Amino acid sequence: MREYEPIVHVGEEAYLRIMIKTHTIMKGEDIGDLMVRYVQPELEPGDIIFVSEKAAAASQGRAVPLDEIKPSPLARFLVRFVYKAPYGIGLGMPETMEMAIREVGVPKILLASIIGGLGKIFGIRGLFYRVAGPKARSIDGPADYVIPPYNRHVVLGVANADELCRQAAAKVGTAVAIVDANDIGMNIIGLSSPELEQLPWRAILKDNPAGQTSESTPFGIIRPLGALQKAR
Repeated sequence: MREYEPIVHVGEEAYLRIMIKTHTIMKGEDIGDLMVRYVQPELEPGDIIFVSEKAAAASQGRAVPLDEIKPSPLARFLVRFVYKAPYGIGLGMPETMEMAIREVGVPKILLASIIGGLGKIFGIRGLFYRVAGPKARSIDGPADYVIPPYNRHVVLGVANADELCRQAAAKVGTAVAIVDANDIGMNIIGLSSPELEQLPWRAILKDNPAGQTSESTPFGIIRPLGALQKAR
């Protein structure tokens, strides 16, 4: 399992992070039921559960095997103009571009490509993803470091993320969030209640305690410890 400091300090507050190891989550498994099985025995009052976006999406059947994706000529053409980031494939392969086209539609992808191309001329990166929107940004391509079978899948973003969090929270009895975290940053995808937006998520999870390779820790607990923990 990935090594990380369990306690992180944010300003005057301290938070304990507890990662929960599970089996590989597959299509059709209920995230709330899995939280009851794996996470609930570790919970204390005031705890918040976070789950990786990839695990939540996989449970919804939004992980598509590569060999089931037939890229269109448009996808093969547009992928030539996508910035190939060193930290992930993104839409830099025909299969992921094809899924982006299916998710957001041809007009939006074409507009994003035009604006992204203009941005490159002026040295501005990232405009394609800004215009294409969160559905396109959340698509993950295959990678050797990903746990099988998802190392050969394209994983789409979570559908109805807030509602999925609310349903899971109702089952497990505490607040739930879906997060997209990696070694370069994190984003909140869904929350079981708007009040959770006040939590300093990026500061709490900036070191990506869940990891992104073979850890098999799709669930985590955030436990606020208060201001006194820092002095102990």
